Amino acid sequence: MSNGFRRGMEARHVMMLSFGGVIGTGLFLSTGYTLQQAGPIGTVVSYVIGALLVYIVMKCMGALAVAHPDVGGFHTYANIYIHQSIGHVVAWSYWLCWTIALGSEITAGGILFQKWFPDFPVWLFSLIFILVIVGINFTTSKMYGETEFWLSLIKVIAIIAFIIIGLLILFNVVPSDLKPVTSSEKLFDVPNGLFGIFITMLAVNYAFSGTELIAIAAGETKHPENVIPKTIRSTVWRLGLLFIGTIVIMVLLLPTDQASLLESPFVSILDSVGMPYAGDIMNFVILTALLSAANSGLYASSRMLWSLSKQDNVLPIARKLNKNGMPVNATIISLAGALLSLLSSVIAPTTVYLVLVSVAGFAVVVVWMSICVARFNQLRREGVTQRTAYILPVVGFTLCLISTIGVLFDPNQRLTTLFGLPFCIIVGLIHYFLKKKGAHIHAATR
Repeated sequence: MSNGFRRGMEARHVMMLSFGGVIGTGLFLSTGYTLQQAGPIGTVVSYVIGALLVYIVMKCMGALAVAHPDVGGFHTYANIYIHQSIGHVVAWSYWLCWTIALGSEITAGGILFQKWFPDFPVWLFSLIFILVIVGINFTTSKMYGETEFWLSLIKVIAIIAFIIIGLLILFNVVPSDLKPVTSSEKLFDVPNGLFGIFITMLAVNYAFSGTELIAIAAGETKHPENVIPKTIRSTVWRLGLLFIGTIVIMVLLLPTDQASLLESPFVSILDSVGMPYAGDIMNFVILTALLSAANSGLYASSRMLWSLSKQDNVLPIARKLNKNGMPVNATIISLAGALLSLLSSVIAPTTVYLVLVSVAGFAVVVVWMSICVARFNQLRREGVTQRTAYILPVVGFTLCLISTIGVLFDPNQRLTTLFGLPFCIIVGLIHYFLKKKGAHIHAATR
């Protein structure tokens, strides 16, 4: 038990929870933007750098999670090792990130269902989608972890099958309508030079976001001091292989100039070998990916809100746990936030929703930077004098900083930093001055 939470999750549950947050519809539907900006070899390089950054951040997070296996994870680390106002910014940014993603996934799920049942309204399927994920999140942590394990496993199997079929096509074992891109001139074409790789780093970071869910789950994991480090190691290298393997197959089989025209590279591969019901198969896989990502999103946002209510004394009502040790009120409030973001996407897509999405996109990098800084300060507080120990947090922070600066040069992503940075500064300043005036913000801090 951790602050009322039951430690019901095992290593495989935590790993698949992380997979559920990372492997979303972006990978299944298209990587066209990165491919067009960076070219084939540039896209691979971008994902290799992204995988390296994930490894660094996860190593830093592992040390912190073992020392502080709390529900809320990196929010706690920032409170302890940086500043309580920074922890406040991290928590609210991350909560907003997942609630917005959750709203989008709920709608997408309803739309995908219409492929099989075109006469039913989207809202009805979305409602069913909501009831399913809420039901899962109100069960025990062990049952939640088991459900997420199987949902994520379907996505992993689909990716492995995609890589295998792609390799069979490349080696002419399986006949296909696709013509592999083997010309060195096309493979090594980098449309925008190194600058193209530079500006796609943030988009690639988003693709890997979700790995940090391991820290949030630490408070509900059996024997976290042993499980968390092992889970981080196995998760990072497996995700790296799956992502990079998928990207390599894509750039070898799909010409750069066609990347943005393809609805799903996965469907294109299956269709090229004449696989029957390819569309239905991928519709099911993507629907599973949506359900899994929404499941992880509601889990992450509810735990972060619970942590805020417990440690920062914000929304005390969100502290309530049900008989299974699950945060019912925090889950309901997070779901309400997701529905509000969904409403704004319909009513004000170019104003309110655009700002929310930009802030949410910036949140991932804010979290990763806070993890690196917290690890750096943890080492200093522990009196570690070996300079090599500080290399990982410094490199990780630097790569995150570069990615946030890089998007300023890309008009398609510029708003991410232009809206995200002011949001973080304003939230941090409000917390700082309220605390300075004696507001009971941290009355519940342990």
